[in-house]
Amino acid sequence: MLGHLLTPLLMCVGMGLAYLGAFHAPQPHDLRVDVVGSGPSAQVLAQTLHDNGDGALDVRTVPDRETAVTALREQTSFGAYLPGTHPELLVASASSDTSAMAVEKVFTKVAAGQDAPLEVTDVAPVPDGDPTGQGVFFLLVALSIGSYASVAVIGGAGAVLALRVRALLATGMSLVVSLVGAVFAGPMFHLVDRGLGGVWAMSWLYSAGILLIGVGLHTFLRRWTTLGVMVLFVMLNFTSSGGIYRPELQPGFFGSLHAFWNGAGFVEGVRSHVYFDGHALGGHLLVLALWLLAGVAVTVCAGLAEARRRPAPAAPAQEEESEEEMEEAVGV
Repeated sequence: MLGHLLTPLLMCVGMGLAYLGAFHAPQPHDLRVDVVGSGPSAQVLAQTLHDNGDGALDVRTVPDRETAVTALREQTSFGAYLPGTHPELLVASASSDTSAMAVEKVFTKVAAGQDAPLEVTDVAPVPDGDPTGQGVFFLLVALSIGSYASVAVIGGAGAVLALRVRALLATGMSLVVSLVGAVFAGPMFHLVDRGLGGVWAMSWLYSAGILLIGVGLHTFLRRWTTLGVMVLFVMLNFTSSGGIYRPELQPGFFGSLHAFWNGAGFVEGVRSHVYFDGHALGGHLLVLALWLLAGVAVTVCAGLAEARRRPAPAAPAQEEESEEEMEEAVGV
């Protein structure tokens, strides 16, 4: 009993370390923003903001508004300030609402120092059904829970089944989970207003990767499988996905995971597909595909391991003995 109680205790410790470590004190670091202009005043403003930010901001100058908008739509910048008598701030809330808020906070102070009201223009807004821009993250949570909970059921109730049957169940369940996610994202909550087919496809890739990895790991981890998949797909996954805070507002460990973890691939892939005309979508799809391939590889390894564990079939008994053996047996 005490051994089994160790699992929820480790979950408690792990969730606290992951969530509080990633979210309790978001602070910008190297957050890229642009100052629009090429004259001395723009250069001085950019250098002053960069120096006073103490590493929080990466401030550069761009020659014109069009260049600034392109950088925002390509997610290489998270804000662009146009100084003047009527200053304007460009943001892209679809990239990250929290990053847009952080940038707005900085440049509201800059405009106030010039005694001028700041006009904020959102060049990549989110749909009305997702006013905070975090709906994609909560969709990720729903897909993840449906996937790793299915791992527990298949590993437990389906333990007597052959691995190929369990793998087929995992694949089928991932399809069901992804369809539920598509209903949530589209007709039910209107989290996205276009590109629903692509959102469904990425949901399936994401869910299938989790299920196949989990089913394969169950062969090796047994009762520790639940803890293992929670570490992979909750503790490290949700915190590095960028759904609440992008890497520029997080500690370096979680920011580094954002580059290749499957949750980040899903969140950024959906954002790219729906809001940014597919810019850099291929890289995010590659991340999801590699996790799916990892699931296939783990499942294959599990199949080989289970095959080695099976007892060798007994050799068939010889049906007929030779005449000499029979004579020896009866003592003739």
